[in-house]
Amino acid sequence: MVDLKGQYENIKERVDSSIMNVIETTAFINGPDVHEFQKELEQYLDVKHVIPCANGTDALQIAMMGLGLKPGDEVITADFTFAATVEVIALLQLTPVLVDVDPINFNIDVKAIKKAITPKTRAIVPVHLFGLTANMDEIMAIAEEHHLYVIEDNAQGIGATYTSKNGSKKKTGTIGHVASTSFFPSKNLGCYGDGGAIFTNDDDLAHTIRGIVNHGMYVRYHHDVVGVNSRLDSIQAAVLRAKLPHLDNYNKARIEAANKYTLAFKGIKNIVTPGGFDIEKNISERSHVFHQYTLKIINADRDALVKHLNEKGIPCGVYYPIPLHLQKAYKDERYKEEDFKVTNQLIKEVISLPMHTELDDEQITYITETVINFVSK
Repeated sequence: MVDLKGQYENIKERVDSSIMNVIETTAFINGPDVHEFQKELEQYLDVKHVIPCANGTDALQIAMMGLGLKPGDEVITADFTFAATVEVIALLQLTPVLVDVDPINFNIDVKAIKKAITPKTRAIVPVHLFGLTANMDEIMAIAEEHHLYVIEDNAQGIGATYTSKNGSKKKTGTIGHVASTSFFPSKNLGCYGDGGAIFTNDDDLAHTIRGIVNHGMYVRYHHDVVGVNSRLDSIQAAVLRAKLPHLDNYNKARIEAANKYTLAFKGIKNIVTPGGFDIEKNISERSHVFHQYTLKIINADRDALVKHLNEKGIPCGVYYPIPLHLQKAYKDERYKEEDFKVTNQLIKEVISLPMHTELDDEQITYITETVINFVSK
């Protein structure tokens, strides 16, 4: 699914020397590479504050802690996403409110958000799922109308550009009040272990979060806020510094591979290619950076296709096979199945194909022909 070794070979000299420099200087925690990466990512995103942390799940939790959300506060997010998004809501004893997604782009349905708002609602967490930007114009308008926070889950969307209705452009993760991201190795910008970061343009919030990530300390042994231990280590920061200058090219390679997939599947009646973006404009607009390339298989056996691809040596994934509202940990009598029609259908249809920076035409041809031959039987 992800060719990390091939990607490494192209930046091997920079990565190796950067890692060895950390080892030789022994600046393993909060070393110079962490601070330099923070500055470089702030510049890339055009955001005032990047606060590195240990992983993407911590980033989301710390963002919510920084906003001062209290037990019982309701947080609205999508039913069709990875569990980490709702996991941190539950861990903080907040009340998760899961809603359905859009059938075309798989991102949170703005109509469902409006329907779910109550007097207890404090925040919305849109996920830029599979690398496609969520409808941030509508989400920010809803948040402003109801005085809610917006926490962007940007774990799959780093480097994507959102174009507002007024024509302005911003990187995902810089539009809401605060955002989180993950640097898990398979991400578009991934390190060689765990890593994450929080983004915000709010000076006071950034100050609070900087204390939270380091045991609540601003001065050593002075604990001003309740915090956690969540720091990006220097070796991971060094790897990310080596990769960050290549991120736009990495995303461009993913978009080009996705376009080749889409063109190959054009006209195949059992296959619905990713929607919600303009294939002709996407390389310049970058509204979709294809963390995953996800098809819908209709009127055909998706599970049998998964088995067939595995037999042919083609890795694939079903993201996600069980909706959050049906997970044992997050079941709630408030949820009604009729409110999750899209998600309940998607879990039967979606399949993600290999997507990474090293895909070549021969691989894409083999993958697409194998899929087409199977669904066209």
